[in-house]
Amino acid sequence: MAEPGEAPTKAGCCTPAAGRDALPAAAPVAQGGGARPPSVEIPGGKALVGTDEPMLIEDAEGPLRRRPIAPFRIGVTTITNAEFAEFITATGYVTEAERYGWSFVFWAQVPDHVGPTRGVVDVEWWRRIDGATWRDINGPGTADAAWHPDHPVVQVSWNDARAYAEWVGGRLPTEAEWEHAARGGLGDVRFPWGDQEPDDTEHFPCNIWQGRFPETNLGRDGYVTTAPARSYAPNGYGLYSLVGNVWEWTAEPFRIRSLKRGAKARQAAMKGFKLAKGGSFLCHKSYCYRYRIAARTGNSPDSTTTHTGFRVVWDV
Repeated sequence: MAEPGEAPTKAGCCTPAAGRDALPAAAPVAQGGGARPPSVEIPGGKALVGTDEPMLIEDAEGPLRRRPIAPFRIGVTTITNAEFAEFITATGYVTEAERYGWSFVFWAQVPDHVGPTRGVVDVEWWRRIDGATWRDINGPGTADAAWHPDHPVVQVSWNDARAYAEWVGGRLPTEAEWEHAARGGLGDVRFPWGDQEPDDTEHFPCNIWQGRFPETNLGRDGYVTTAPARSYAPNGYGLYSLVGNVWEWTAEPFRIRSLKRGAKARQAAMKGFKLAKGGSFLCHKSYCYRYRIAARTGNSPDSTTTHTGFRVVWDV
């Protein structure tokens, strides 16, 4: 655990882990008390999970597997700032970033008035910012510039995401449900739109990084941070931005299915971490090629960043 005054540790290249001391449990939230955001029904059947062409072996992307799943409903978009604000107003819930008093902000979004900051070991572009929350995304006084009602809510932990999901009568998706929905009925494809790679010059189907990471984001896809949750063309099921934009928390622990010594050591180092899918606006093929359906990462359930949100599923 990182003590106050120490630089926090990291989970991997994409998502810095807070490693904070446990907080007392948040006040319980009434389940099913909130209005359900727009959703679509996804047919059940044999869901494809993973890939036989893994790009990041250490993340246990392969092999391609088939998992039986029941029909379910899933949010058309990730939960937006406006939707999360309704939850806060109705319940008085206080997020973990607010209770801890700090969160992670990408270096390029740290405002000048914040002053000197501390970075994460080995990934110094992630800065610890006191007062960064779901409303003041990049630190105190940044809501007016950075907070947009139709953008995905960020700076929310796994625990925060689960509390919201229960409030609207749902839950976080399993990995199989998330991948099944992301494939949009196309089968074994790399991206929600098919297999054509995004690039830095002319094909911009999602919100990721263009340029040299972490120095220069050219923003050729239209955004250098989050895009509105309902951006770019939807997939075959009518779902938006399943890859890029923000990482999405899932219901599952992060597991590595391997007997190799290195994999076991990595799994041990990430004990208790939760699985996230989809990549974010900070992903680029040269650095974090995780904006693919089979890609995955893990983070501690208390961690909060400017590039992690969630969407909700409901049982049918």
